[in-house]
Amino acid sequence: MDRRAFLCRTLAAAAALPIADRAWGANEAGYFDANHPLQESWRMWKSLCLADDGRVIDGYQNSASHSEGQGYGLTLAALFEDRAAFDAILGWSDANLAVRDDALLAWRWLPDATPQIQDRNNATDGDLFHAWGMVLAGARQGRPDLVERATRIAADIIRLCAAPHPDGGGTLLLLPAATGFRTAEQVVLNPSYYMPRAMREIAAATGIGELTAMADAGDALIGTLAQGGLVPDWIALTAQGPVPPPDSFSRKSGYEAIRVPLMALWSGNASSKAVANFAEATAAAWKEDNPPVVFDPATREVLERSTHAGYRAVAALSNCAVSGGVGSVMPRFTTDQPYYPATLHLMALVTQATKYPQCVPI
Repeated sequence: MDRRAFLCRTLAAAAALPIADRAWGANEAGYFDANHPLQESWRMWKSLCLADDGRVIDGYQNSASHSEGQGYGLTLAALFEDRAAFDAILGWSDANLAVRDDALLAWRWLPDATPQIQDRNNATDGDLFHAWGMVLAGARQGRPDLVERATRIAADIIRLCAAPHPDGGGTLLLLPAATGFRTAEQVVLNPSYYMPRAMREIAAATGIGELTAMADAGDALIGTLAQGGLVPDWIALTAQGPVPPPDSFSRKSGYEAIRVPLMALWSGNASSKAVANFAEATAAAWKEDNPPVVFDPATREVLERSTHAGYRAVAALSNCAVSGGVGSVMPRFTTDQPYYPATLHLMALVTQATKYPQCVPI
């Protein structure tokens, strides 16, 4: 049976399911109670990625830990209402990554290096998710101290990790880190660092309104990039507009850029041109259990595939959300994959359950 016939059969089967079976009962804010079916996936993710002391481990990257992983873990722990995991992740991050003179975190910790932090620069996506996790847990657990901490992080993101567009129009851009990504002529950006929902919810909770304006600008920028093809991993912006980044940055649309459609969908923006482009490209080049992950952004030539289920989950969710169909071929969560696709996998399942109940995995 080819994939089109398989999809037709699964979509028809899904359409016959009662709405209650499709929705899984997550509330709009995205929290999952103890009886939710995705709790088992959360437990599996913890067994794969989370040490008892709260360190999120990227085994593929020499068992390093990143502010990204700590932030992702913190947000997921808040959503799954796992206070023990939340407090452990936060405690480890405070003890090991909070080494700067501001509220931001050092971006990487290496277990076998001396010193274990060799670069005190931050990674803004990690700080963003760190603040979002605090906002979510602060609201749900009645902990105003967490919102106060998120406010300090948000303020330092704006103070240190924001830059005006080189065109002089006043648009505020989200820098990947406090240092190293801008010159007098251009700003280097990673489009996948924009998470509009997180930015807007942090702004609402903390009063740091610049994050809302930055989220809006990010949506507009990604829309502009999508008009020319798939959104690339990295870009540079000059006064004249987007240009390829320096040679040390990926110009492909791959392991970084796959987060762009995921973050758009999690933010409720299934109409994003970036999501549509990604859905079309993955559907056109799909091979069973071996979907494309890395593309040439302009031609959509497939440059690399992966068997990891997390990448299939993002592609399947994108296809379902864009098509407006019912039922998706999202795979069940599995620990037979590294930290990064596993985390994208769980995020995609969270997004499906909270934003696209009609795209229930078949």
